[in-house]
Amino acid sequence: MALDGIFLHYLCSEINEKMKGAKVDKVFQPSKEELVFLLRSREGNARLYISSRANSPRVNFTENAPDNPANPPMLCMLLRKKLCGCTFEGMSQYENDRVAFLKFTGTDELGDPAEYTLCVEIMAKHSNIILVDKKGVIIDSVKRVDSSKSSYRVVLPGEKYILPPKQNKLMLKGENVSTIITLLKSSDKFLSKALLNVVQGLSPLSAREIAFEVLGNCDVSCAIMSDEEWCSLEALLQNMSEKISKGESCPQVVFGEDSKPRDFSFMPLNQYKGMKMREYSSCSELLDFFYTEKDRAERIHQRAQDLFRLLSNTIERVSRRINMQTAELNESEDREKLRIYAELISANQYRLGKGAQFYDVENYYDDNKPVRIPCSPALSPIQNSQKYFKEYKKAFVAEKKLTELIAEGKQELQYVQSLMDILSRCSGEADLSALREELIQAGYIKMRSTSGRKARKEKPLAPMRFVTDTGKTVFVGRNNLQNDKLTLKTAAKNDMWFHLKNAPGSHVILETKGEEPEDIDIFQAATLASWFSSARESSKTEIDYTQVKNVKKPSSSKPGMVIYDHYSTIIVDPDSEMVKKLSKQ
Repeated sequence: MALDGIFLHYLCSEINEKMKGAKVDKVFQPSKEELVFLLRSREGNARLYISSRANSPRVNFTENAPDNPANPPMLCMLLRKKLCGCTFEGMSQYENDRVAFLKFTGTDELGDPAEYTLCVEIMAKHSNIILVDKKGVIIDSVKRVDSSKSSYRVVLPGEKYILPPKQNKLMLKGENVSTIITLLKSSDKFLSKALLNVVQGLSPLSAREIAFEVLGNCDVSCAIMSDEEWCSLEALLQNMSEKISKGESCPQVVFGEDSKPRDFSFMPLNQYKGMKMREYSSCSELLDFFYTEKDRAERIHQRAQDLFRLLSNTIERVSRRINMQTAELNESEDREKLRIYAELISANQYRLGKGAQFYDVENYYDDNKPVRIPCSPALSPIQNSQKYFKEYKKAFVAEKKLTELIAEGKQELQYVQSLMDILSRCSGEADLSALREELIQAGYIKMRSTSGRKARKEKPLAPMRFVTDTGKTVFVGRNNLQNDKLTLKTAAKNDMWFHLKNAPGSHVILETKGEEPEDIDIFQAATLASWFSSARESSKTEIDYTQVKNVKKPSSSKPGMVIYDHYSTIIVDPDSEMVKKLSKQ
């Protein structure tokens, strides 16, 4: 799943072809390790995303730029000062290594010509983004590295920029193929591992794919390969080098059994036979798809750790309370026995005396069978009878109260689980702010003091909007407060309401304008309800749908909680591609 040197080579060609000569209009820094450049040219605008995050370092065009903080970081302000208004002269690569250079030209503060280079090093946890002047001196970087962290080079402002340690590998070029074959023949390792040690720019995945294409197996030693196999390998490498030089690629993503993206490459991945593949028109488009959802979830988790912790603890606390109350309720189920004991003692008090530890009497509720009733020797028969009556009454009241408390607890648990589901699907700061507001209104978070300052009023978020193939509009609630407003106030009575069956999810409204919706409208609205729910990672989800007039909100119920009748159920699969298509219409 690594972005290798050859993949980066294709990215350089794509970026240069689309935006070479463009002007830098704006620079953003969504997080400490991410940059977004808004490039403007006569052909149009594009967002160039650069990341040095350890698990997803890359550079590519994006349509899913992350939200920016309210106040830009110092590095962002520096980059705006140096690069805004500059011309993007292009992106180059150091051999086939995972180091790219983005060159910019413009003027400095005095109006003199200036030249800057943004060095993007894509090396897992050692990835970095470094701004260098025309003399090769570091202006600043996303990650500063002093001598205590690296004995090879220092990455600090004012220091000379030094390339990462060079690997003694050969570029995959036509003139190098015969040398590569010679070096491979002298190895006794598996072919895939030998390729990694000899060829520059290959990831383990690409090396395994080459071995699979030649040998039909990724784990075959070079020492047992036949002459025919060596000839096949040489022809394959020669063909790859020609495609690389011409810029011909076939970007593919392979999906696992859970339908999540598993791997990607610049070449077809035949080693994953029987698994779902998807081809993309460009390497940038592939990366944008592959990492967007993964990065979104990780970014939201980092920014909302306090909310995840709060909701997790609340779910655990409410569940524990329900279990304790249920146990108490089970104990109170024997209250009828207490009443019978009290009545039997009262009926036989004339023949019972004080000081006994138990009474042997006939149970006229059970064919006068003898029964032994424990009692307190210090109490008289009538006092023991009153004691049992008191315990019975206490158990009777407890059952009624516990039943109510358990019902309230289950409703609260369902509500908090819906909040956790909403949090897991938040896509940015605006969604998080809306969720925090709901938690404040629900009493789970205390209102922060503004210390005399006037609190800034956030603009209310609009529900998500989609359009079906027939042109009908579908609205999807982002949180519970919005779900209530959308279903109970905004939607018309004849609009269609969709929701995941018996589990947390968004309220989805299909706007009908009094017309009968077509089957495709119902199917696509149900797919949206499936995707924006706790069943997003499942398949064959059950979605209930009915007219809005059949949806009611019980009194004193939590936000987002409704009841409905006269409904139908449809089974659909969550489909990210359909969601993306409907959002673009």
